[in-house]
Parts: sequence; C-alpha cells; structure tokens
Amino acid sequence: MRKGMFALATAGLLATGGMSACGTESGGGTGSGSSGGAMVGVILPDTKSSARWETADLKYLADAFDAAGIRADIKNAQGDKASFQTIADGMIQSGVKVLMTVNLDSGTGKNVLANAKKAGIHTIDYDRLTLSGGADYYVSFDNVEVGKLQGQGLVDCLAEKRVTGPVVAYLNGSPTDNNATLFKEGYDSVLKPKFDSGEFTKGPDDAVPDWDNAKGGTIFEQQLTKDNKIAGVLAANDGLANAAIEVLKKNKLNGTVPVTGQDATVQGLQNILAGDQCMTVYKAIKKEAEAAAALAVALARGETPSTATNIVIDPESKAAVKSVLLKPEAITKANVKTVIDDGFVTKEALCTAAFAEACADVGIS
Repeated sequence: MRKGMFALATAGLLATGGMSACGTESGGGTGSGSSGGAMVGVILPDTKSSARWETADLKYLADAFDAAGIRADIKNAQGDKASFQTIADGMIQSGVKVLMTVNLDSGTGKNVLANAKKAGIHTIDYDRLTLSGGADYYVSFDNVEVGKLQGQGLVDCLAEKRVTGPVVAYLNGSPTDNNATLFKEGYDSVLKPKFDSGEFTKGPDDAVPDWDNAKGGTIFEQQLTKDNKIAGVLAANDGLANAAIEVLKKNKLNGTVPVTGQDATVQGLQNILAGDQCMTVYKAIKKEAEAAAALAVALARGETPSTATNIVIDPESKAAVKSVLLKPEAITKANVKTVIDDGFVTKEALCTAAFAEACADVGIS
C-alpha cells in the first residue's frame, strides 16, 4: 500500500462535499461523483460499521478500474437506506452496464438488484450476499472460515492464559447482515462442542444492530453486569472488539479477558500489540476488490467472466450464485507484521509513538 492511502481514500469519500452519500469516480472520471458516462456503478455501505470501506475498498476498487481503463462511479450510502436506493436509481438511470453493491440489508439490496435486472444491468454482490437477491455474481471471503478462525483464536488465547471453565460471551454482528450469520456459524462450530462438553460455559449471546460500535459497548456492559465471570469475548469485528475492550478497561479487566476481532484495522492491530485483543482476522481486501473489479470489467466489456469458479447457495432462495471466495488469515501478535508486509496497513499508521516499542518487539522496524 502506498504512503498516503488513508488520506487519498478519505479525500475520495469527501469528494462530494456535504452530500450524505460520498463518492468518487475512476477510470477517467472527474471526481465529481456523477454517474454519467460510468460503465460500472459501485455502492459501498457506510463508514461506521468498519473502517475498511473508507480506508481500503474505495481505494483498491478505484485503482483496479483505473488500471483497466474502465470508468466507474463509486459512492458510499453512509448507512442510509434511502440514500442507498437513491444512489442506485441514479446509477441505473445513467446507464451503467454493471452495478456492484454492498447491501445495508437484504430487503433494500433485493429491490435495487431487481431494478437493475429490469434495466438489463449485470449485478454483483460485493462482500455481502443479498438474500433472495438473485445477483449474477458474488465476491467475498469464505465467511464461515472467518468465524472458525475467530473461534479457534479464542480457544487458543484462553488456553494460553490457562483459563479453565471459562464463560464466553458473544458480540455478534448485525442480524440483517448474512455475513454475520456465516461468521457465527463458523465460530459456533468451534465453540459449541466446548459448551456441550462443559469445558466452556456459554455466556450472553447478543447481536449488535447495524454493527454499531456504540451499541456494542452498551450491550457488552449489560452482558458484563449480568455475568461478571465472563472470561472470553467472541467479538465479530475489530470495532465491536474495541467497544468491549473499553468496557473491560473501565472494569480493570483488559488484557486478562481475551477478545477476538476481524478486519485487521489499525485500531484492532494496536489493541493486539497492547495485549488487550488476542487476535483479528485479516482479509486481503485488495485481492477482494481486484477480483470484483475484474468481474465487473469483463461484464462491462461484454465478456463472460472465467474467475467465478465457486458456487454459494443462497440460504433463502436456494439459488446457486457464481462466486469468488478468498481465504482469510488469523492474525495474532506473533504475525502482525504480515499485515504490514502485505501493504494493507502502513508502519506509519500502526507504529505511532505509543506503539513504537511494541512494533519493534514483533519485528516491525
């Protein structure tokens, strides 16, 4: 990742000034955020649920379309369903040949996909599958595997701390996000046998609406009040992990209660370096963005993509969706350097003064 990626990505998101749906254009675009002349429309979900949409996906998608010489209009719905619909309508009316979306929920996403199909536009579900949406293609990570890595990570962290009979709390992702369901399927497959055998005790199990970190903190505070013996937290992403860690800090329990995460955000990695978070899951978003862009470029050019070799079954409609699924990687303090070496996070962003010594300790110099 080049220096200044974060600033560039943020600048791209702010290109539309005070508009609620920020965006940028690539592939010869003017940066005005207008869909006119764009061959591909992309709608990202928000900047609140995860830092990745702003710091990674926007940049990598724009770069991939630029490299292919395809004009793309990339906008962010900022968590607003009405804006999501309005942006999609504008892109459809402008005549894009491909519409790629990260849905806010399957209901809204399904309506957008239906309208695009009526207009003869190819559709791609990016990162999140729209249930019963009927997208032509789906590009994501193996999200059940993400959950398995989280579950096994928590098991390993508890073993390392020699905790016996731990009470484990769940901070699940949004109930409207199919990915959250898949993550839970994965970590349940690792942890449920522990609960069933009595080796672990199942503690509070709550979903966090809209992946909202503030709500996650409130929910975890309630969980800890309900059961002060919680000894491990399966937090579904780094934002929720940090929300739990802040509560643990108030109770002087941070560093003693292992907390999982996902997304390998700067904050999550710094929490790992500090010893407050035991692991995260790194998803090489550059590869995901490039795979999605390659599909979109082929479709925009009237070609048949050859890369979607996986099949995902929509759990609602039972339809088979042609897919590209990428492999996630577990990150602990021992291999934080992997994320730096891969260019996903810069040393400058991660190793600020407060973390310089910790970075040096894990070989980041």
